[in-house]
Amino acid sequence: MSEFTQILESVEHGDPKAADKLLPLVYEELRKLAVAKMSNEAPNQTLQPTALVHEAWLRLVGSANPNFGGRAHFFGAAAEAMRRILIEKARRKLAVRHGGEHQRVELEDADICAPGDDGELLAVNDALDKLAAIHAIQAEVVKLRWFAGMTNAETAQALNLSERTVKYYWTHARAWLIREITSQR
Repeated sequence: MSEFTQILESVEHGDPKAADKLLPLVYEELRKLAVAKMSNEAPNQTLQPTALVHEAWLRLVGSANPNFGGRAHFFGAAAEAMRRILIEKARRKLAVRHGGEHQRVELEDADICAPGDDGELLAVNDALDKLAAIHAIQAEVVKLRWFAGMTNAETAQALNLSERTVKYYWTHARAWLIREITSQR
């Protein structure tokens, strides 16, 4: 049994020191996932990858007796936590009381990544929820590829699938999501 798995089991059993041991083991990998995810975010994004990792970490191990079935499940849960954080942030920003569609102008330049907007992120989230109801595994592939920034090989390993299957699911899911999003507009 790997050190990672042993520490995860300790976290599940409520050992308060286990989470402190787990963070150094997974921090860099979580940070890479966050950087990859943030590269798909809008230029007006104010959330930084480090903050995204920290908030996802609090959601993962902050709950009473978190339960992870191993490394793949842990990183899948981390991807889902990051997805939910970004969706909540996008919804908050689009709320009328927070300026709605108006863009905030920052005086300082921040390290911001690729284009995309909050409306697009919400549309993807809604379509992804519909896809999950029809094809749960394909939705998991999308979460890990798009929200966590994993490669086909990493996704295949995380979901215990072949890389070819992941590639097929990824291609099919993207086409389905595009069709779903464009039909909603």
